[in-house]
Amino acid sequence: MLLGRFPRVKLVTLPTPLEYAPRLSEELGVKIYMKRDDAMELAFGGNKVRKLEFLLADALEKGADTIITSGALCSNHARLTSAAARKLGLNVVLILRNIGPKAVKGNLLLDAILGADIRVVEADKSEIPRIMEETAKELLDNGRKPYIIPGGGANAIGSLGYLNASIELLHQLNELKVKADYLVHSTGSGATQTGLTLGFKALNADIKVLGIACGGSKESITNVVKNLADDTSKLVDLQFSLNYNEITVYDEYTCGGYGVITRDVVDAVKKVAKLEGVLLDPVYTGKAMMGLFDLVEKGDIPKGSTVVFLHTGGTPLIFQYEDELKKYGFNVNFP
Repeated sequence: MLLGRFPRVKLVTLPTPLEYAPRLSEELGVKIYMKRDDAMELAFGGNKVRKLEFLLADALEKGADTIITSGALCSNHARLTSAAARKLGLNVVLILRNIGPKAVKGNLLLDAILGADIRVVEADKSEIPRIMEETAKELLDNGRKPYIIPGGGANAIGSLGYLNASIELLHQLNELKVKADYLVHSTGSGATQTGLTLGFKALNADIKVLGIACGGSKESITNVVKNLADDTSKLVDLQFSLNYNEITVYDEYTCGGYGVITRDVVDAVKKVAKLEGVLLDPVYTGKAMMGLFDLVEKGDIPKGSTVVFLHTGGTPLIFQYEDELKKYGFNVNFP
């Protein structure tokens, strides 16, 4: 895939750990390995860092001094873009849709601490590209050199992050002498699923990537991944892309929509914490784990299979969704 020809900045120490989860494996009847992309040293880590290593390198190569990106109020991508931009001496403007908890804590508090120019807008998701272009024009008129990163880092350059991660993960599995059957992860903006699925196909890995939607529909996310795969394949000169039947998305575990929390997802978060001491968030990784539990129970993931669970990060969301979590027994009784 010749990824080395693309500019890249180093933001974190790689590879991230690949850990066996013995108690969770025993509970489910499948072998679970956790790929800990939450265990990064940059601002609580997460999957967006891998994309930003390529995206911000491209921005620097183009002479940018200000990064513009978007997300919800609780966006992990916004938090990590803010941190990575500051690490590289860049300014950052966040166009945040006014959805989700309004309290300034979790990711939103971290955005503020990092000194991001936070602009909260009442806008539909489809309007965000136009708003970011208008923001870029405003910055240009004021003598700045802006660079726009789409929400979630979801373009062909961002997808390079998980093309590269597919190589990293296969090397780790080979070192452990483990053959994985499935990789389960939270999917939304699509670049993570694109990079992994395309990478495994290029490397003949025979690992089925299962995306658990955090809020979007199966149809919409599948189309996004297909389009991203076509763009990414062209960018890296692959002789193939992905077929629709190679893209697997489950949208049964969204709890009713993006950012909606139910007892089932909270129970999944609690179970993993109690069995493995690993913290999941209720918006992304908690829903992905809830989906994994159900897929095993239904037999879509057969007993005895080996599954990699990609922990995509999101720890600050635990605090941003504190009030929602309290509804399901997270209160502490003081004397």
